[in-house]
Parts: sequence; structure tokens; C-alpha cells
Amino acid sequence: MNIIIIEDELKAAKSLASLINKIKPDAIITAQLQGIEDAVDHLIHNKEPGLIFMDIQLSDGLCFEIFKAVKIHCPVIFCTAYGEYAMDAIKANGVDYIVKPFSKEELQEAFEKVENFKNFFQQNTQPNLDELLRTIGLDGGKKSFLISQNNKYITVLTEQIAFIYIKFTSPSIRTFEGEEYYISQSLDYVQNQLSDKQFFRLNRQYLINFSAIKEVEHYFNRKLLVRLVVPCPDELLVGKEKSTAFLQWLENR
Repeated sequence: MNIIIIEDELKAAKSLASLINKIKPDAIITAQLQGIEDAVDHLIHNKEPGLIFMDIQLSDGLCFEIFKAVKIHCPVIFCTAYGEYAMDAIKANGVDYIVKPFSKEELQEAFEKVENFKNFFQQNTQPNLDELLRTIGLDGGKKSFLISQNNKYITVLTEQIAFIYIKFTSPSIRTFEGEEYYISQSLDYVQNQLSDKQFFRLNRQYLINFSAIKEVEHYFNRKLLVRLVVPCPDELLVGKEKSTAFLQWLENR
């Protein structure tokens, strides 16, 4: 199996290569690349490998930019010190996601998943995301948020969130207990991290949890008015262009 390593930390790349050689002595590491530009150039001008190990946070940006520049059909194992990009990793052909520092056993398990999924990546079509997520165990989306507040870090479980909305110019989490926390990520980014079965983007300002919905009633001009089990600073309206999709989302649980 030919393997490419995309990792901007030379020490980490060397350590990973050593582990790979121990687990897969017959594997050939054809390239060790350090950034987005180098990776894109290599993938365009060389035969695609059988597997790519890829750090998410590279020196010149997030590795997902690579997927925007070149189509990758082989499986990718993402290696990073941060756990917040798991959903993007899976959507970008990731067959596994391991958090640094990882052990030889974890890397071995990742190789086993590559074998289990290799048939998916022999096709030109994107693998079924829901099936991949269920198999890997990430079908519920992001499980928690790390919040920085008053020089402290606290964890807010996703199941505790009633809705996330734009307050002034920044996204803010509102829990079922009425607590509120500002977050640095955009609402679009957060939406991609969460389960689309549990959270729905009502409009440009609100992302709501299914469990927070009390009732829905018809409104003027074929709009829908959504009432929550918790206080909300705004009247929640679903436009007519989204109303059918919203009702289907409520129905298909």
C-alpha cells in the first residue's frame, strides 16, 4: 500500500511514519508533505495513494482546503490534537479520526477500518455519510462545546443546548437551563458540526434543537410559527420556502 503523510510538524511526521512501518512493514510512504500547497501540487501531479494520513491544522490553514482544490477518492485518516473537526473530517472521505497523541493500538484500529471501508472508496461517488457515521460512531454529531468564560474553560453538552442564535454579531448558545455562552465559531460552522436530525436551521439567525420545540402553528403567508419550551428573545418564523422541509424534519425522526 502506498501512503502519503501530510503533517507540518516534522517530529510528528517522523513518529507517525515509524509507527506505520511497524504495523504495516510492506507499506511504502511515497511522500511526506507539510502544507496545503505542497499537498495539492503532489496530488495533482502524482498517482493517488492507497491511503492518506492528514493533520487537520496545517501551517498554512485547515487541510479541508485540499479537498476543495483536488478530488480525493482514497480513504483519509485524520490526525490532530483537536477534536472539534470530526464531522468535517468524515465528510471529506475520512475513514477514521485519531487525536494526538495516539498509540500503536489506535493506529492499528485505524488500519482495520481502512480495510473495512476500502470498497466504498473504489467508487467515484461519495460514500453514504449516514452509514459511515453510524459505523464509526459519530452519527450523533458533536457531543459538546468547550467554552472559554471568565478565564476558565467549561464544557457544555450538546444535549443541554436549546438553541444557538446570532446575538448582536456573534453566535450564542442558550441552554435549557437559561444559561448563555458566546462561541467563536460561525453559525454555519456550528451547524455542520451538529446532527441534522437533532438540530434545524430555522433561518439565518437560529439553529434549534428538536427537543426544545413545544409546538408549531400556521402563520401568515404560509409561514410557520415555532414556540419553544424555553424563553426566546425573538419570534421564530419559518419562511414558506423552508416550511415543507421543516415539517418533514419534524416527521422523520
